[in-house]
Amino acid sequence: MSRKAGVERKTRETQIVAEIELDGSGKSQITTGIGFLDHMLELFAKHGLFDLKINTAGDLAVDQHHTVEDTGIVLGQAIAKALGNKESIKRYGMSYVPMDETLARTVLDLGGRPYLVYEIPVTGEKAGEMDTELAEDFFRAVAFNAGMNLHIKVLYGNGSHHILEAVFKSFARALCEAVTIDKRIEGVLSTKGTL
Repeated sequence: MSRKAGVERKTRETQIVAEIELDGSGKSQITTGIGFLDHMLELFAKHGLFDLKINTAGDLAVDQHHTVEDTGIVLGQAIAKALGNKESIKRYGMSYVPMDETLARTVLDLGGRPYLVYEIPVTGEKAGEMDTELAEDFFRAVAFNAGMNLHIKVLYGNGSHHILEAVFKSFARALCEAVTIDKRIEGVLSTKGTL
């Protein structure tokens, strides 16, 4: 069974085409117009072992907000679509990732109840050319469009680049765990019988 999905989104602010293969090998082709976001999504694909293609054309002449948030929306929708009925997935994932002086933790649940807890002490306004405050908007968009309860916390760290890199890697590894098939799970991992 291939757990692969594509999503397209076109508005007056952004045009996005995305495709994800949950059982991939970490290959990516990312173009968002924001170099740092491209780098973070490449890390996400590599460390989550997802094959990921994203092509975003946004209104960067206005600012980066629409591009970052809408890319998160489409990624969340693609994850949800690729998961299908969520049969036999582990559902929960957790990962701690160090990056030099930084330690990030992500814990998530693919149970269909979207929520975001985001505790990140970003120390600068920019990482590369990306506005660091937009990372929270990105993760909120992913969580709410994937039906994901997502808790991200940086326990300690300095420097926006290291902090956000550790966050994206820990998110990737936690999601990789949550989407993993466990053949011992009959149907879905819920006493309700649905996720």
